[in-house]
Amino acid sequence: MFAYYLDLALRSLRRNKALTALMIVALGLGIGACITTLTVLRLLSGDPLPQKSARLFYAQVDPYTKDGYVAGKTKPQRLMAYADAMNLLHAHQAERQVAIALTNAKVAPLHAGEHPFFSDGVMTTADFFTMFDAPFQYGGGWSAVDDESRAQVVVISDFLNDQLFGGANSVGRIIRVNDHDLRIIGVLKHWAPQPRFYTQELGGRSYGDGDAVFLPLQTARAANMDPTNDDCWAVADTSKLETAPCIWLGFWVELSSDAGVAAYRQFLSNYAQQQIALGRFYRPEVALSDLMQWLRNEKVVPDDVRLQASLAFGFLLICVVNTVGLLLAKCLRRSQEIGVRRALGAMRRAIFTQFMVEAGMVGLAGGLLGLVFAEFGLWCIRHQPAEYAGLAHLDVHMFLLTFLVALVSSLVAGLLPAWRASRLAPGSQLKAA
Repeated sequence: MFAYYLDLALRSLRRNKALTALMIVALGLGIGACITTLTVLRLLSGDPLPQKSARLFYAQVDPYTKDGYVAGKTKPQRLMAYADAMNLLHAHQAERQVAIALTNAKVAPLHAGEHPFFSDGVMTTADFFTMFDAPFQYGGGWSAVDDESRAQVVVISDFLNDQLFGGANSVGRIIRVNDHDLRIIGVLKHWAPQPRFYTQELGGRSYGDGDAVFLPLQTARAANMDPTNDDCWAVADTSKLETAPCIWLGFWVELSSDAGVAAYRQFLSNYAQQQIALGRFYRPEVALSDLMQWLRNEKVVPDDVRLQASLAFGFLLICVVNTVGLLLAKCLRRSQEIGVRRALGAMRRAIFTQFMVEAGMVGLAGGLLGLVFAEFGLWCIRHQPAEYAGLAHLDVHMFLLTFLVALVSSLVAGLLPAWRASRLAPGSQLKAA
């Protein structure tokens, strides 16, 4: 019977080609707009480390003065001073802990005649690679001992290794960064979480390629590498950021249980109270946000992107309503045909099913056209001057979602016309004929 319904639906669609084309274009436009905006929203709001995000937390304390402080309302600063980061790091109250800052790293090419170039660099501590599941192609990371001894070592990205060493195993080779010779101890596989959660508030971009070089924090500072972002609450000598009244580090911890999270939050609160007693702090507020909550706090997804997604769904709704009207018009034009079928013994269920099959075929055709519109929309986005522009591509999930949205939209649009067709009285239609 289904093949029979398909045959009837194809004949009906061919009989009214202009009306059929109008329905398909209407659905295609709505679906294309929805899939385009949903792809961008999914890209911007995705979980960068889905296998581990629930265990990663961003810690905050507040070393600022009383100026502008309102108890219970003022949120703690988003960055951390060096002294506090080191205190928390050496306390070892979490399973892993990492202090991070970004820097502009000047890399000298190996071949004579080539000019040095700047790349994104990360100044961090030993647990960075394990905590964030950064995979290695060659070698590995450094140790906590290397942190303290200011070891002259570096980990580089896969694309920098390709550029400098043609992709070969470069572990043990020397690379010159900011006029200092460093020994390569590890080469990462491709690793570029989207969004780049660990760069928030550090002065880096949120999307795009990964960072090129990763250096021990104290090694980088000894080589006079400055953080990309810092903020001072008093007059300070920024060449001595370790002791200056400035915040410039992000601090992440890994905690695997609710009890561990509660204990670390209490530890942060106790630390703030201790620093108040020592006269360093004036503000007791602390915060401990999981990775996804941190991204929401940072408003990584712009409000206008959410608005565009809402408007696209509104546009799809308008397209569905228009399709309902067009299907109803077709139903009324075929009332005599329906009356004849009913008089010959066709059940209401059969009429309803026939019209739903026809609506589903319109939806699948609209989905194909919607894919074309979506690809065009994403192509336009990729040519925009936005950080995430180059990442705007349809993946398998969005490809399947396109047809799911198309089918659901068309079936919803076909419900009223199909119900109306199945309720037509055959007697009055035959008299009119």
